[in-house]
Amino acid sequence: MTQIKFKRIYEEKESSDGFRVLADRLWPRGVKKEDADIDYWAKEIAPSNELRKWYHENMNKYDDFYKKFTLELEENPKSQDFVKLIHTKTNVTLLTAAKEIPESQLEILKDFIEKK
Repeated sequence: MTQIKFKRIYEEKESSDGFRVLADRLWPRGVKKEDADIDYWAKEIAPSNELRKWYHENMNKYDDFYKKFTLELEENPKSQDFVKLIHTKTNVTLLTAAKEIPESQLEILKDFIEKK
């Protein structure tokens, strides 16, 4: 079974990270691509620009964000291949530039992966 954990992209890489996935649509500020040390950038799986902007303006509506992002994942034709890729790995670290990992897209993405 795949073990999934979360980190900010700005944190140091550890050997226990396994397969490192950046789960943000936009490249994080202040991080050079050659220094990022990621294995996969899941920009096509991350929340849409519209949803990202909506949530930024409505941070107190995580339950709505959860439902909206889950629906986006369900309707995204690339989600199935992404989930298959993740399930081929033993350890996966989902990365984000978000300051607050709780109530970010990472928990939603993990739940989505684990249900498939």
